[in-house]
Amino acid sequence: MHFHSNLAYFLPPFHPTPSERFHMMSSSPPTRIEILAAGESFTSESGLLEPKATNSSSVVATDLYEDGYNDPVYQAKARILNYYIQEIGMGKYQWYLFVVAGFGWFADSVWPLSSGLVLTPVVNEFHFNSPFLSLSLNIGLLVGAIFWSLGCDIWGRRWSFNLTLLIAGVFGLAASGSPDFITLASLIAVVGVGVGGNMPVDSAVFLDFVPGSHQYLLTILSIWWCLGQLLCSLIAWPLIANFSCATPENCERPHNMGWRYLLLALGGLTLFLWGLRFFVFTLFESPRFLSGIGKDAEAVDIIHKLAEYNGKATTLTVEELEAPGRSRDASPSRTRREILSKDSRYDAGHIKALFATPKMAWSTSLLIALWGIIGLASTLYNSFLPYLLSTRGAVFGDGSLYITYRNQVILSMIGVPAAFIAGWAVETPYIGRKGSLAISSGLTGVFLYASTTSRTSNQLLGWNCGYVCSSNMMYGVLYAISPEIFPAKDRGTGNGLTATAARVSGVMAPVIALYANLATAVPVYIAGGMIIFAGFLALLLPYEPRGKASI
Repeated sequence: MHFHSNLAYFLPPFHPTPSERFHMMSSSPPTRIEILAAGESFTSESGLLEPKATNSSSVVATDLYEDGYNDPVYQAKARILNYYIQEIGMGKYQWYLFVVAGFGWFADSVWPLSSGLVLTPVVNEFHFNSPFLSLSLNIGLLVGAIFWSLGCDIWGRRWSFNLTLLIAGVFGLAASGSPDFITLASLIAVVGVGVGGNMPVDSAVFLDFVPGSHQYLLTILSIWWCLGQLLCSLIAWPLIANFSCATPENCERPHNMGWRYLLLALGGLTLFLWGLRFFVFTLFESPRFLSGIGKDAEAVDIIHKLAEYNGKATTLTVEELEAPGRSRDASPSRTRREILSKDSRYDAGHIKALFATPKMAWSTSLLIALWGIIGLASTLYNSFLPYLLSTRGAVFGDGSLYITYRNQVILSMIGVPAAFIAGWAVETPYIGRKGSLAISSGLTGVFLYASTTSRTSNQLLGWNCGYVCSSNMMYGVLYAISPEIFPAKDRGTGNGLTATAARVSGVMAPVIALYANLATAVPVYIAGGMIIFAGFLALLLPYEPRGKASI
């Protein structure tokens, strides 16, 4: 249930409304602009407060930081932009953005999965220690997560949004022609640099334009991740099964083209998706980013372009957006920067802003911990589960490529409804984002433990179906709640910090496989406990984005 601003007029006198708090800082009656900046809705052009009749299902009147933010000028401007984006509504621009932003989720799904699907035929041909291929990809993903996430807070969203898929597609195509392992590992690492920036950047881009009433769609964007897994599995099934060496002996390139065909197909598909992004869809720069660096006129222009694209009209003016800054000339938001100029540099201010208050510091720390814990738990589970199952007497006897890829397709299909379930859960009263993350994490841990009891292939497949469904819900909510909580002007940095925590765990997986003693089952049980513990941590997050707009 969303609350609208009319409720503020029924509060007791000692609980000032947002507009009254804003008015306390000035000596004149609150104006139309000030009411907007304070998050109130109105109908009058005069100084009289006349609350607009609003539909609580479509308007989000408050933001996450209604109890205070370290940059009140930026917050006031963000509230003005939120109001006008909500007034424009969810139109064709946002739905097109839902599709092209989903390409980032798609790429983040298919490329890590493909490195596992091609592993056996690649090892048969090049004869190397298998974890090194995963290590090269994960190092690239780590670099990409850091570089593109921080970069989009420096030079804006458009460069990062348009370049990540291009890099992944070009170097993915090149990797299909690799003559040896060193070349393949190097090219796959560069693919990782492109792919690693997709989800942190694309989630920020989507959130910058979607109305507050439709922020739940950020959770449903994970359906593209599930579709990527399904499509990649369907493409790999015939190619790997029919065009690969059966054994490492005499495995030459002409008899082992399946993995090359797969990388060629994925590289070409990624380039096609980039082409749709770059040539068919025109991404506007984030108005919140522009306003955050003092380019209010450009931000207003973007709002008018957005309204025109959606067939709507808007009355936002530069004077309205600049009004909060004029009342506080010393605001950090007044600093102007030119893209790629000597002032367009990254400093610790973006990181400090995420820890500016005790509540924000606690929130940011918890999010980083959640990403790190869940990433590490998944790493431990995947590395040590085979040993545990073998020592428990599990005899599968189904190592055929048909069974392997059949199971992979089944598991990929399970993830599709999980995205919609997560989208429903995050908007459910009394559950919201935090409750959805806690419940899905708990279920993931339970199914993880249950999978260790498997003695047959079908038992393992059954428990894995539950594990995949709950874990896809968990990741869908986790990928959404983080950017929703971070303010737009520092959202790239926040996404970078959390993604880095997860990618470090990804780098640890092949290192564990290379050097750790895998002849123990203890880490599997530790992994289950860690994921369940992460569910409890989610309940401690001080911000609940449900029913509130991001700033």
